[in-house]
Amino acid sequence: MIRLNYRDARPIYEQVRDGLRHLVVTGAISQGEAFPSVRAMAASLAINPNTIQRAYAALEDEGYLVTRPGVGAFAAKGAGERPRQEALLKQFDSTARELLFLGLTPEELAGRVTRAVRREEDAL
Repeated sequence: MIRLNYRDARPIYEQVRDGLRHLVVTGAISQGEAFPSVRAMAASLAINPNTIQRAYAALEDEGYLVTRPGVGAFAAKGAGERPRQEALLKQFDSTARELLFLGLTPEELAGRVTRAVRREEDAL
């Protein structure tokens, strides 16, 4: 499910957050599906439950999961749409500007996006 790299400079909770985000984005965890409990996830990764709780809180802030007290954490409907989309679009715009500055043409950039979409469609 999630692999931790103890040589990675990122904190463990960020690795957990990124791993779970990836599972939601790729559809491995479906919208409305329950996330493992904090205790179960902590036990499976052999880390402190507070670390998992911190990762879950970050994912909730980003809109990828919702928590229901006493019930658990679930993948949000339309997971992460607005806040995460806006953050990624800002990053995309900045990267696109830099690529254009470095000589990539708008057509090459559009072609790259089109190829990425095709790869994603082929993977489904």
